[in-house]
Amino acid sequence: MELRQLHYFLTVAEELHFGRAAKRLSMTQPPLSQQIQLLENELGVLLFKRTKRHVELTKAGTTFLEGVTRALDQLNQAIDSSQRAQRGEIGKLTVGFVGSATYDILPPLIREYQNQYPNVEVKLKELSTPDQIDELYHRRLDIGFVRPPIPRDVILSEIIHETPCILALPRQHPLTKEKEIRVSMLKNQPFIIVSRNIWPGLYDDIVSLFRNAGFSLKIKQEATEYQTVIGLIAAGIGIAVVPAPLKNFSIKDVVYREISGVKLTAKMAIAFQKDRLSPETNNFINLIRKKV
Repeated sequence: MELRQLHYFLTVAEELHFGRAAKRLSMTQPPLSQQIQLLENELGVLLFKRTKRHVELTKAGTTFLEGVTRALDQLNQAIDSSQRAQRGEIGKLTVGFVGSATYDILPPLIREYQNQYPNVEVKLKELSTPDQIDELYHRRLDIGFVRPPIPRDVILSEIIHETPCILALPRQHPLTKEKEIRVSMLKNQPFIIVSRNIWPGLYDDIVSLFRNAGFSLKIKQEATEYQTVIGLIAAGIGIAVVPAPLKNFSIKDVVYREISGVKLTAKMAIAFQKDRLSPETNNFINLIRKKV
């Protein structure tokens, strides 16, 4: 039994006229009649009662029509689903992200992606950059929002966003009363910083900023996430150089100030396996490139 024979049968059942059915199928009547007879022989039942002027379904034909209709509907649904899956319109997408990505870039991208692809299940995992690289390497993530640089050759990365860095201080800190804060005014101040193994690029840039100013950064405390840094500042433990979007992480006991003459930036990148780009991942990457 061939799929085309089922289409022939369905067309004849709808028209109840071999001539009109043949015309719809862009064929002549004799081959159509022959295909229906072959189908009946294979099934061992009579599907149609035929006279010179009249064609009607037999009881077996009516039963067969119901089954064929269901089967073809399911087949069409399967075809549609497979095509949508190939286009990345259905499926799953697992996205890793560093916590600070939630302050600016990540929420609108996820919202827009889900608006465009509502049938893709999006799973979000908050992880440090090193943990995301490991998850990508072991194929447990599709894409990650990470802080560069990215060390592994099998992982591709692409910088998508840069934001200026500012100074975060406890509200009662004397420097909050200054009209202008210069790097030289930060000498011997206790600093809180995200550890180098979590964000090596920004860590090195901050250390270099103070070294170039002629003194060393005084590190009082290291942390693994900027939420922790802000909490420690609120507790009066020290001050910190932080990405500007952290101002959205509102805590009443922390204030933010620019550092005069400093153009330090925090970079955000996407990372993904270069040999494992699913349609869903490709669509997300294209959206990011368009929106950022």
